Amino acid sequence: MNIERILLATDCSPEAGGAEVYACTLAELWGAALTVVNVLEFAPGLNPEYPVNRVYLTEMMKQTTRALAELKVRTEGRGISVRTRIATGIPSQEVLAAAEAEDADLLVVGTLGKTGLKHVLLGSTAERVIRASPCPVLAVRAEWSEGEAGSKPRPATLDRILVPVDFSDCSLDALEYAAVVAQRAKASVTLLHVLEPVSYGLDFTLTIPGSRERKKEAVAERLAGVVAALKNMHVEAEYVVRGGLPNDSILEAVRTAAADIIVMGTHGRRGLSHALYGSVAEFVLRKSRCPVLTVRSPKFKSGHRRLLGAPSPNQ
Repeated sequence: MNIERILLATDCSPEAGGAEVYACTLAELWGAALTVVNVLEFAPGLNPEYPVNRVYLTEMMKQTTRALAELKVRTEGRGISVRTRIATGIPSQEVLAAAEAEDADLLVVGTLGKTGLKHVLLGSTAERVIRASPCPVLAVRAEWSEGEAGSKPRPATLDRILVPVDFSDCSLDALEYAAVVAQRAKASVTLLHVLEPVSYGLDFTLTIPGSRERKKEAVAERLAGVVAALKNMHVEAEYVVRGGLPNDSILEAVRTAAADIIVMGTHGRRGLSHALYGSVAEFVLRKSRCPVLTVRSPKFKSGHRRLLGAPSPNQ
């Protein structure tokens, strides 16, 4: 796997500074080219030539052009190859179109901005972007200092990576992706598996307590094997098994492990658990102040040899 092209979607507000910092840090880490896209939010069906609309678009174009020029100077000052583009329309659609057009290996977005891009990772728009993105998406929340918005973002850190694993194919893809990032960033990895408090059989009877203990032992054994494989890759690793609901357990694990970033798949458990608790990835994106890298399409290169082995056909 190699990250050669990074796309940063930003509204150039101070609140989006964290996403810019992470995009630049990753571009430096991988030696990647960076493309920055800014979307002028404009509803379809409106006439851009209508006087009020024309004034709005003209003024927004001036502000955006100036802001992107300043961002380009900052970025090139770090030795990063950067291009900028401006689009007009619905932010989520235009960001996805840019990711396709640029053949991006990674999409970086801020989750709180002052214009349309603040909606990129909220509500149903989040589902459209994450599910439709042709590459992994790194969501970086705005940073605050003493509760005030607009302060200078903290430096991007990738020292500790948390990877929730339920052994679904998508979580194993995310784990594989995290392993490669950890190798490059010389980061440590904490694997998290959550045993939900109640599980049911096909006849909706409670699972026998003894079987739950056996399942926990089997999970621990499998996680220990992954940790050993990571250590063979010279990646410091550990695993944690928690009980509880995945949403809350992941957020608690972030605090406990002092994680710098969460790497997780976007299509994990299904069935009753998903119906009751909704999308775990979406919940974590909304609640976590730690950056979240969601992996739906990992974009491994042709001939990629999995470092941790192929997903089990029985999972």
